Amino acid sequence: MLLAPLVLGAFALFALGFWFYSKLAARTYGLDDARTTPAHEQADGVDYVPTPWPVLLAQHFAAISAAGPVVGPILAGSMFGWGPALFWIVFGAIVIGAVHDFSALVASVRHKARSIPEVVKEHVGPPAYWILVTFIWLSLMYVVVAFVDVTARQFTVASIPGSTAHGGAVASSSVMYLGIALAMGVAMEKFRLGLTKATLIFVPLLFGAVWAGQHLAFPTDLGASLGLQPGRTWSALILVYCGVASVLPMWALLQPRGYLGGVFLYVILLSGALGMMFGGFTVQYPAFIGFTSAQGLSLFPFLFVTIACGACSGFHGLVASGTTSKQVSCESHTRTVGYGAMLLEGVIAVTALATVMVIPAGEAKGDQTVLFAQGLAKFIGVFGVDPSFGVAFGMLAFATFVFDTIDVATRMGRYLLEELLGWAHRRILATLLTLAVPALYLVFMPEATDDTGKVIPAWRVIWTVFGAANQLLAGLSLLAIVAWLVAERRKIGYLVLPMVFMLVVTAWALAVMTKPFFAWVGAGGAFTVAATNGLVAVLLLGLGGVFVGLVLRRLRRA
Repeated sequence: MLLAPLVLGAFALFALGFWFYSKLAARTYGLDDARTTPAHEQADGVDYVPTPWPVLLAQHFAAISAAGPVVGPILAGSMFGWGPALFWIVFGAIVIGAVHDFSALVASVRHKARSIPEVVKEHVGPPAYWILVTFIWLSLMYVVVAFVDVTARQFTVASIPGSTAHGGAVASSSVMYLGIALAMGVAMEKFRLGLTKATLIFVPLLFGAVWAGQHLAFPTDLGASLGLQPGRTWSALILVYCGVASVLPMWALLQPRGYLGGVFLYVILLSGALGMMFGGFTVQYPAFIGFTSAQGLSLFPFLFVTIACGACSGFHGLVASGTTSKQVSCESHTRTVGYGAMLLEGVIAVTALATVMVIPAGEAKGDQTVLFAQGLAKFIGVFGVDPSFGVAFGMLAFATFVFDTIDVATRMGRYLLEELLGWAHRRILATLLTLAVPALYLVFMPEATDDTGKVIPAWRVIWTVFGAANQLLAGLSLLAIVAWLVAERRKIGYLVLPMVFMLVVTAWALAVMTKPFFAWVGAGGAFTVAATNGLVAVLLLGLGGVFVGLVLRRLRRA
């Protein structure tokens, strides 16, 4: 079977979803460009900045496209086969994920760019607000821990089969990418360089960084000479970057970095798509492996929480209501930015899944980021691109996904604390508190090991809980939006089924994950990693259940 028809069919469905289904969803909100958006009404040059929609789309797309749409599809496809994974990515992104993102963005814009918890506080009450803030806080900690760890480990990869690229080269290119973004921000803000000229100058520099990184590479064992563990060293440095980035004005780093990252990802998507469609690749991996993976996970419900961000993500709603809503210049832009960016992330997920589809059965092993880079190098190799450059290109693309997410997640954590504690002018303190838990977990706590003593990456330890928490957050956010729409006397039909599906599937997954914790309660002994994840699952289920109860009680009154 050829890969091209499957990929082309998925992309065509995404296009149809945007042109038709998104318009149906938009009718519910009555978008009106005559309304003044918070970006204009509260403009401060730091957080509230009116932004042209192409820049905002690129920035929002880069911020939501983290490790999830790459790692999740590769994991799920290798466990259950590419058939169920492809169906969920396409169907989920169009009917659930994009609707969630778009709705969260509109809800925030209509509430003075406040976060989803603030919307809940207004329409459900303070108890529900406190519960959702706690839930989101736990979710953000998982986002930062998972994505910082997977990036730090990528920077320490010593060698990649079939390529001269390595983790140190990717780390060097990533640092250059951030420096180029900062220079672009200063040039545009202080020297009034126009967007077109800035694009012509700084985008080529970004691609030059891919080449330069291979010749000016960091050592993959950074910190080892000082007795430090390289992965932990990089984790600490990345967390420092997150702290600095979260307090800088939007124009200084977040906007130009998001724009450059978005353009880079557009090129990745276009070149990868053309390579998949015209490279003559055949599908070799099985379409369906079974209802239970080799790891003992059942397709229902774990397919949905493993793919996570590739089809639907509660984190996207936090980005939409945390940073993006503060930059929307016109209400009509919310459809393109909110709904459109999720479909672009679906394209990434399909591309990541395709890197597994072209591999023979049994060979989809090893680091998921390396598998993605190797697959992307195959696709763009159709155009004569050197394999080493192609792998470095793919790994920098992955690092771009993650960098654009972790500093946004940190900024949102700061926003939440500022809202919660009334810290209007304590950005640095709120940022430090936000990063304290990830730093404790990634830098200071002992690493988890399996029964043979082999170290288990932190992101792998928490991935399933992260995915379930992320998906449950999407369900809770949809429920909050329903409460707002009911108060506004607007239609809610198109939100009900996605909301119920996300709540049921993710609660089911979390309930399964609680078993090791209750087994430990009954038998005692060592408190394992599985038991720790089970305890977190209990907490998330409890918070989610109480929140659902409070919202339903308010809806019955309405």
